Amino acid sequence: MLKRDIHYLGYLFDCILHMNIRGLFNTVEIVHKISTKNRIYLFFDILYCGFKYGAAYNDYLLFEFYLLTKNQRRTYVTRVINNKITRLMNDRAFYHLFDNKDEFYALYSEFIGRRWMAANSTSKEEFVRFLNGDDEIIIKPVNGGCGIGVEKLKRSDFKDLDSMFAYISGKPNAIVEEVIPQHEKLDELYPGSVNTLRIVTVYSEGSVNIVYAYIRIGNSERPVDNINSGGMCAPIDLESGVVTQPGYDKNRVTYEKHPKTGCKIKGFSVPMWQEALELCRKAAERVPQMGYVGWDVGITPRGPVLVEGNNLPGHDILQLPPHVPDRVGMLPRFKMYVKNL
Repeated sequence: MLKRDIHYLGYLFDCILHMNIRGLFNTVEIVHKISTKNRIYLFFDILYCGFKYGAAYNDYLLFEFYLLTKNQRRTYVTRVINNKITRLMNDRAFYHLFDNKDEFYALYSEFIGRRWMAANSTSKEEFVRFLNGDDEIIIKPVNGGCGIGVEKLKRSDFKDLDSMFAYISGKPNAIVEEVIPQHEKLDELYPGSVNTLRIVTVYSEGSVNIVYAYIRIGNSERPVDNINSGGMCAPIDLESGVVTQPGYDKNRVTYEKHPKTGCKIKGFSVPMWQEALELCRKAAERVPQMGYVGWDVGITPRGPVLVEGNNLPGHDILQLPPHVPDRVGMLPRFKMYVKNL
């Protein structure tokens, strides 16, 4: 216990020591304009929240800590606390199974639901057979995240198959995969990306617990739904699979309806919800050494499929202002399943 506390404090001080000072002052200025609170007060309050609650300055702005009481702040999963949960629950020796998509796809092959191959270690003939007449493919880095580097390639974008093959074979450390066919109901929400479910599990004392779930929705020119790449998110009721709050993005914009489709977000019912939960339970049981995982799930006409598993689930989609009307964060729920937190 003492060792873990020392490690926690060491990590906290390291975060503060290597803090982006320009980012800190930019946050002070942004919050000042929003709240009209004194800049000096905000500067020291951000530092205080870093020491006291493990909140990065990004957390302070994103979760609106400047509006929270001390009791409310104590309930939030901040950056440092999220990292502590990861250290408590996940064995680093198994990270590679989740960090590398080729290993992950092989491990969970029956849950992937699509064909894939390495981009730079195949012949043109194999590539043509892989296309199998499809007009579009997805290419992504083997070890990337947050939607960075993901591309949707169309045959029409290239002069011929030779140039298309040359493009993908020139991508080092990447994989090519089929485009996930999205369920028609999720296409109604937004057809420009696969709108995935982020379902987070904690495996403790021999059982899988679903801690929370969000839907992530694309809203940019890129074929991804990640909120760090222009998308939005909204929480899902674990029992019913119904979205309980409007969408929200990193620019602090609330969306009652999707701006491109007009589809209402709050009240949207996720198809095949129970099947998606069961998929995540089975996936979590496969590597119990990874007790805290964020599963990204796509819903196809045939059922749910795994897109990827995250061994450090981002906390930035949690506890966003319009999603937490009572200003009580997610930490109490985590404490139900994570010891020594």
